[in-house]
Amino acid sequence: MFTNAIFTLLFCITGLTVSAQSVLISGSVIDKLTREPILGVGITVKGTTSGTATDANGRYSFSTTRKAPFSLVISFLGYASVEREITGNTSGIMTELEQVAILGQEVVISASRTPERILESPVSVERMGQSAVKELSAPSFYDALTNMKGVEISTQSLTFKSINTRGFNSNGNNRFNQFVDGMDNQAPGLNFSVGNIIGLSDLDVDNVELLPGASSALYGAGGINGTMLMTSKSPFNYQGPSFSFKTGVNHLNDDNTGNQQFNQLDVRMAKAWNNKFAVKATFSFLQAKDWQADNDSNFDRAARTFKSGDRASDPNYDGINVYGDEVNANLLLAARSLAGGFAAQSPAGYALINNLINANVPFNTIKTNLAGSPALPFLGVLYGLNKGTIASQSVSRTGYNEANLVDYDTQSLKASGSLHYKLTPTIEAIAHAAWGTGTSVYTGSDRYSLRNFSIGQFKLELKGEDFFVRGYTTQERSGDSYISSILGSFINEAYRPSSGPASDPTSGWFAQYALAYGNALGGGANNDAAHAAARGVADQGRFMPGTPQFETAKSGIINNTISSGLGAKFDDKTNLYHYEGLYNFSNALNNVVEVQVGGSYRIYQLRSGGTIFDDLNDKIDINEYGAFAQVAKKLFNEKFKLSLSGRYDKSTNFEGRFTPRISGVYTVAPNNNIRLSYQTGYRNPTTQNQYIDLSVAGGRQRLIGGLPEMLDKYKMLTTMKPYTDVSYRAYDASLAVGAPNPALLKTYEFDPRGIRPESVQSYEVGYKGLLGPKFLIDAYAYYNKYKDFITAVEVYQQQGSTYPFPKFGVPVNATGKVTSYGAALGIDYLLGKNYNLSGNVSYNEIGDLPADYLNDFNTPKVRYNLGLGNKEIIKNFGFNVNFRWQDEFFWNSSFASGTVPAFTTIDAQVNLKIPSVNSMVKVGGSNILNKYYITSYGNPAVGALYYISYTFNP
Repeated sequence: MFTNAIFTLLFCITGLTVSAQSVLISGSVIDKLTREPILGVGITVKGTTSGTATDANGRYSFSTTRKAPFSLVISFLGYASVEREITGNTSGIMTELEQVAILGQEVVISASRTPERILESPVSVERMGQSAVKELSAPSFYDALTNMKGVEISTQSLTFKSINTRGFNSNGNNRFNQFVDGMDNQAPGLNFSVGNIIGLSDLDVDNVELLPGASSALYGAGGINGTMLMTSKSPFNYQGPSFSFKTGVNHLNDDNTGNQQFNQLDVRMAKAWNNKFAVKATFSFLQAKDWQADNDSNFDRAARTFKSGDRASDPNYDGINVYGDEVNANLLLAARSLAGGFAAQSPAGYALINNLINANVPFNTIKTNLAGSPALPFLGVLYGLNKGTIASQSVSRTGYNEANLVDYDTQSLKASGSLHYKLTPTIEAIAHAAWGTGTSVYTGSDRYSLRNFSIGQFKLELKGEDFFVRGYTTQERSGDSYISSILGSFINEAYRPSSGPASDPTSGWFAQYALAYGNALGGGANNDAAHAAARGVADQGRFMPGTPQFETAKSGIINNTISSGLGAKFDDKTNLYHYEGLYNFSNALNNVVEVQVGGSYRIYQLRSGGTIFDDLNDKIDINEYGAFAQVAKKLFNEKFKLSLSGRYDKSTNFEGRFTPRISGVYTVAPNNNIRLSYQTGYRNPTTQNQYIDLSVAGGRQRLIGGLPEMLDKYKMLTTMKPYTDVSYRAYDASLAVGAPNPALLKTYEFDPRGIRPESVQSYEVGYKGLLGPKFLIDAYAYYNKYKDFITAVEVYQQQGSTYPFPKFGVPVNATGKVTSYGAALGIDYLLGKNYNLSGNVSYNEIGDLPADYLNDFNTPKVRYNLGLGNKEIIKNFGFNVNFRWQDEFFWNSSFASGTVPAFTTIDAQVNLKIPSVNSMVKVGGSNILNKYYITSYGNPAVGALYYISYTFNP
């Protein structure tokens, strides 16, 4: 009986519950413009907290005890909210949400490693989201980064670009970090961030966040000038297939190549099951003809200054993008060497000719009398030395243009795949692999032809709302890459060595030149004509580009490694292993105070077989580890947020280092914030700064690392101290005129501690706020003070009787302080009718410089961007235009130095959305006025690229 009563009671309760929950609601939500489902839309009963959210397919279903009729509120950030009246059980509700611009509400993570509104960020941060990527006027999101406030790009080739902020730009920028889904994007051996070689395709970009300025307190070594985080789309949130095909043309009005085609295919696939397991795969392939570097300016690499003249007028011509002509010799010294050799070989012949010259017998008469004599070739040299007509002048070998040596058939293939499994609704395990290969051109201390270069990154990660633990490896493979100047020099050596063997010293190129020059000069030719005749003789049999001899020699050299002494190929197989974790205690502390801690461990395995590093006989490993903590608290009725961060790092070769950061954000009015920060940053000398041992400049210079063990290898700290560049050139000049003065040589004293990490202290003040709902302003000013700035010196070392003295390039720390400062202002303004106007201006300036520092600030004082766009100027039709200008500035690098002229460029696109097939057609171009410009000296000029693309499921 008791059991029946309980059963009856439960039945009544259940019946009442079902009756009370009898209103069942389901439906779906899509974007009104694109017709795509929207994930995460809030569905709530108006006036209550009851509700749900849409799934990855934009669908929802829930029940409520609220008595009908009532209203549903359907809302999502970036869209206008919609209300729907519910009168009873309702299914299949279709809701279209329309996008509206909401300025300053984006959420960023990079500035504090925790989500926060961009308006409340404690430091400057730039952001590019998915919607912006779709509307870009640039060919890719990576190209469009230069439109961000304070950001600049150095373009070395079509697919290789380096990002920088706040000065000290460089080709392979070591002062700026790039992370892709948490993985460091820098090549561990070649020391450059690999652009977007294995990065994200536009189809897979969820967002890009960029921090100008120091960020070592949160992200460790590097990032002394900035850090960029690129995040891909989750396969749980963005499912299904999507693809994009882009075709276009570049090199218009280019005399080097004529019009060339550009093609790119991107594919993305993602699928999730039961919101537990998901997979994602991406593929991208690009094929085009690269921009060609053709700067033939005459450059004195020793003095780092320009010279007048070209190959026809300057016997010592050295073109910026001409290789093999770095090899030179002093004509007077070559003549003296030949005369001395002839005197030793034939004392009687030497005396006979000199007696005739001293008797003032005319040159042509002596020449006739010596017809058929083995002494005849030496007549001109002896005559010129006796009469003093052979001047002390350097002569360079005839070089080859870069286009004849470098592979400009650009290709880029990248693929990635990942497996995702949710252990709980908030904890996700990820296995990820990304691999990219291609052919491109990179500028370092030389121009490197990257042929079949590849790099892979493989990651395991476990992450939740409050933590992550990840480990990944970067595997770098240089493929068939080689150095252009060594290639040009070795092709020259293949047809005629610069110096002949001891058995036949007159067979060398410089000997042939000196003999022919003396004979032409003695025969009555003027100096220019004598040089032309001498080069013609010395270049007889020279391998001409395109001939079988040239191609055979080229193939042999690029297929032999540098360490063999026969080739220009480097063999880099360097690996990086990185492990890190972070835990955010804020939720556990009920958000009374924000607390985060984290740590990392990194191993570099340098493996180049002696072609880059000093690792021919020994393996080189570098270990780094670090830990950080951050505490943040809102004070004064939550109007002021104070953040304190600190990080400690230690590397194998350097002392431990602590980098603190303190920042504050004060809300002066709703959506208006002032920020102040003191940040510190540092970077360890790169792996090459530490261990490089590489021949460059056609074999005329050796780059070595700055560690004490590398200096000891060449006895630069002990018995063979080198000489300064300035003093050696003075000594060289005295030697050439016959009055050698060893007293002119001054030794260079290296710091016995060797190269050390570089650090910066950065002070910043900024303001970001909404002045009404349609106007957003962001401004900042900064002051940076660098210590132990890493620069380089060139020194000469006497090695026995070898002359000229071998030249070395060595990284060192500048003494004293280097300072820089600047400011930037950005605005976004909604004009109405979906028009958006944006603009920014940046100012950067270098301050104090030590006397021994080679200024490589490499940044224009002023640059600005203007943008105008409309996502839907008429139904399904939109456009975007970006205008960019930057001032001229002087570029200084180990490869070349010179003025980068001011330039203006315009990118633009128009697009048509086709909702019925979920597609977009875009027609656009970068640099649409086709005004060729350079971003860094010695690199190719960039012209227009016009394209049309079709994207499915963008």
